[in-house]
Amino acid sequence: MSSTLADLPGWLRPLAVSLKDAASRSRVVATRPGVGGRAAGVLALIGDGARGPEMLFIERAHTMRTHAGQIALPGGAADPEDADIAATALREAYEETGVDRTGIEVLGSLAPAHVAVSGFDVTAVVGWWRTPSPVAVADLREVASLLVVPVEDLTDPAHRVSVRHPSGYTGPAFEVADHLIWGLTAHLVDGVLDLAGWQRPWDATRQIEIPARYLTDRRSARTSSVRAGRDTGGPDGH
Repeated sequence: MSSTLADLPGWLRPLAVSLKDAASRSRVVATRPGVGGRAAGVLALIGDGARGPEMLFIERAHTMRTHAGQIALPGGAADPEDADIAATALREAYEETGVDRTGIEVLGSLAPAHVAVSGFDVTAVVGWWRTPSPVAVADLREVASLLVVPVEDLTDPAHRVSVRHPSGYTGPAFEVADHLIWGLTAHLVDGVLDLAGWQRPWDATRQIEIPARYLTDRRSARTSSVRAGRDTGGPDGH
């Protein structure tokens, strides 16, 4: 049974209210709206930790063909058996981290964001980790490690930068836990922080190059895989 607004922690209520406003949800992805591509769902899971709100991320396996080693929200492509995109995000999060889905309450979702490099339309499903459960890497083929990052660290101006990809892409990024969160993941997290009212002013003119360890896509491998009918681009590219 879904909680009412009054049942939610006070720090979470502004986000829950914003997620009910279609214009606010769409504004987050206004620069990259969905185009009817292959559906994927990622889970922006928010719990209450020792330092306040915190979010769960995965470090993608370093052996993957694309986006190897990058930090992402748990998630993946929709399956025909999934009831909806929220079911996709919850299923994928369970498969990657072992999180107990019964302890998660879906608050809403953002509008789909298109990822041109892979053809996915990615919907960020926002969940309240109402009853936290143990998590661990559940699929070593896809996940190298897990990170639970306090929102306080994500919004710290000292951790905020803009990045530029060799392709010309520029966007927001977060330097946390010896990692760089960038690309679509950073774009979606930045939007969630906006909707929740958690942002702090930061210097958007501070721009860095993306470290080489995050630029490991093997385009020839991806091209051959796509031709063979296997889309390896993943839902979390830049």
